[in-house]
Amino acid sequence: MDDHGRGPDPRPAGGPAAPTGLPAEAEPRPLPYEGVWRFTAPAVDASVPQARHAVRDLLYRQGVPITDDLAQGLLLIVSELVTNAVRHAAVLSPTLAVEIAVEAEWVRVSVEDSHPYRPTALETDHGRTGGRGLLLVREITREAGGACDVEHTASGGKVIWAALPLRPVRLP
Repeated sequence: MDDHGRGPDPRPAGGPAAPTGLPAEAEPRPLPYEGVWRFTAPAVDASVPQARHAVRDLLYRQGVPITDDLAQGLLLIVSELVTNAVRHAAVLSPTLAVEIAVEAEWVRVSVEDSHPYRPTALETDHGRTGGRGLLLVREITREAGGACDVEHTASGGKVIWAALPLRPVRLP
């Protein structure tokens, strides 16, 4: 898995996303865990656990204040989205990209491939195994109070993303 992160500084290049009009020394500083990281991987089965582990390790390494439940939900979303890219897009997209963006109050994961097909979440069919990955992603995201969507890329592929709100971990 290739790491196309922004280097040792976790903040995205270019400083704050939107200037506040304050002098540079008064600008709010990003928190240490904020940043954007991108990994590419071949569209093969082995990339599913590799992507999940890379995201888990990134969250831990950056000290992202994420609850265990939210982290598990996010990692399940990563697994489902990468699995879908491997199973359904590999024929036209031999490589996929996973991007993690962390801000003060949310974390967003997205998986991009070059296949133009826009998937839809299937409804529950208890007689069928599989085929409910996007339904699961949508449900995990909804329960966390987040949002998810599918967007087309300029190159004709797609990005499927889920954004979840971060809630500070309450210590006993």
